This record gives sequence, C-alpha cells and structure tokens, in this order.
Amino acid sequence: MEYTMTIAGVEKTMPLCKITDDLYIAGFIMFNDVEITEACARDLLKLAPEFDVLLTAETKGIPLTYEMARQADKPYIVARKGAKLYMQDVVMVQVKSITTSHVQMLCLGGDERKVLEGKRILIVDDVISTGESVAALEQLVDTVGGELVGKFAVLAEGEAADRKDITYLEYLPLFNSDGTPQ
Repeated sequence: MEYTMTIAGVEKTMPLCKITDDLYIAGFIMFNDVEITEACARDLLKLAPEFDVLLTAETKGIPLTYEMARQADKPYIVARKGAKLYMQDVVMVQVKSITTSHVQMLCLGGDERKVLEGKRILIVDDVISTGESVAALEQLVDTVGGELVGKFAVLAEGEAADRKDITYLEYLPLFNSDGTPQ
C-alpha cells in the first residue's frame, strides 16, 4: 500500500507502514531525494521568523535542516542519539518517537551548546506526529539557554495538525489497515 501527495510542488509516493493492527503511517523519507529536500527547505524558510541557528534531531531531519541552513546561510546543529567520545560537557534528554521501538537519548556536547546559547533557535523536523522529538529538542534549547523562535516540519501527521505551536507545509493523515485515511 502506498500514499501519494504533493509537497512543496513535488509529488511524493510513500509506503504505508504498520504501527499496530489498526494503525498505519506513511513512510516519509527525504534521504536520497534532493528535489523534495530543496523544495521543502525553500518553502519552510519562506514561513520562518528571524533566527540564528537551526536545530534538529538525528537522523531523518538532517538533510532538510542542512538544506535550510545552506539556503539561509545560517549554522545548524544536530542533537545526536547518543553521547560520542569527542563530546564534552554533554546535555541529554530522553525521547520516545512513534517510529522507534525504544526510548532514545538526544545529546548535545559543549561545542554545540556554545553555538546555541543565547541564540534564536528554529527547531526543524521532517514529520511531527506525537511531538515527542520536538519536545525533547525544546528541552535541549531550554537547557542550553537558547530562545526558541519556531518549530517547523514538512508534515504534521494526525492530530499534530491541530497544534497551534508548529508550522508545517502539509497535513499527513494516519491510515487504517486497509490503507484508507483515518
């Protein structure tokens, strides 16, 4: 089963992935898709307030965040899924995403903290569904003393579309086991 939609002027076909017996999600993957990544970055930047730094969580938001940073000529930071040997003075928060089977950590090292401290920060993700990843990034922004100026995603999935605190390009429905939108 697949779902096709147009995002930032680009048609994208996504496989439907089983979460539970009654719930499927569309697998939106930007990796290897330069056209959708460039188009979404362009359209999200048109909606963005003034910011100094972009912040995303490892892994799927990286291409989008990089491209937004490139187009805006701004730095970006990636919160890693675990502390790396080279990281000093690490700050960590827990996150449980709908697409991951276990609790993960998001980490920033001292070098990343220095880039974010006192700066206007725009959080970026590919899809906001439960909002857990964004909430973890918000905690990191608070911890490092940054100013959160916006939460941006390409797609808002399910009830996330009703949130007033996020900016997104398109609504992505959840799906029944037969592939029909809920």
